[in-house]
Amino acid sequence: MDVTLETRTQNDRIRILRKLRAYVALTKPRVIELLLVTTVPVMVLAANGIPNLWLVLATLVGGILSASSANAFNCYIDRDIDRVMARTKHRPLVTGELTDREALLFAWLSGVGSVLWLGLLTNWLAAGLSLFAILFYVVVYTLLLKRRTPQNIIWGGIAGCMPVLIGWAAVTGDLSWAAFVLFAVVFLWTPPHYWPLSMKYRADYQSVGVPMLAVVRGRAAVGLQVILYAWATVACSLLLVPVAGMGIVYTVVAAGSGAWFIIESHRLYSTAIRHGEVKAMRVFHSSISYLTLVFLAVGLDPLLPF
Repeated sequence: MDVTLETRTQNDRIRILRKLRAYVALTKPRVIELLLVTTVPVMVLAANGIPNLWLVLATLVGGILSASSANAFNCYIDRDIDRVMARTKHRPLVTGELTDREALLFAWLSGVGSVLWLGLLTNWLAAGLSLFAILFYVVVYTLLLKRRTPQNIIWGGIAGCMPVLIGWAAVTGDLSWAAFVLFAVVFLWTPPHYWPLSMKYRADYQSVGVPMLAVVRGRAAVGLQVILYAWATVACSLLLVPVAGMGIVYTVVAAGSGAWFIIESHRLYSTAIRHGEVKAMRVFHSSISYLTLVFLAVGLDPLLPF
């Protein structure tokens, strides 16, 4: 009897852990990590030093809830194509680890929780920006753009830029030109970050009729667009130097990492026009490293005396 009870208890624990892991997967934690990388450094810049750590914690929790809601809604809406695409076939709504009802309830609760949390613990401007980010990602990107136009990533990326504004607003209660420059950096960075990924999974997107740029245009055309957006991203990042009075640390890091990002983009295009083996994921990973370095410099620069 005791052995049977112990076995049942162990099985219950396993089921609970699997359910928790499924909820975490629903939030797309890799995406959330990248969003949070842009939040804390912006708060340091907005405060011109170390901001209140409780405020930082409250903003991060609110940001996690906001992104979790948007990603959960996205998984619920896209569950039909996720079942077909090899890249997404292990998502919890496809495997059955979560029901549609569980995912939808989680999406609503985390979304409402994000707005209330940020409104009560930071300010209502940050809360309003969080609500806008969720609605934009779910309605504009997922429902209206994703399956209709190759411009989906360009304009849909606006939602991914919102943590920059949320972090700034949480500290200052308003928005300034420096915040909008950083918003523009993430906005311009999103296409050259995501298009290489869509090149790798071109067959996946083609199989479900999602018109990613890599599906409707050739590799050379995609590579050229990656170059143009990479140059625009780096140029925009350097605008922060005069706008926010950034020092030598930020300037060197932004210029150096930007040059690396551009070189990788040109390498992708050069390989594509020569019909060689395109290593798209190299640019994808380089773009992540680039953005991380730039925002790390954003957070470090105000703390250094030069």
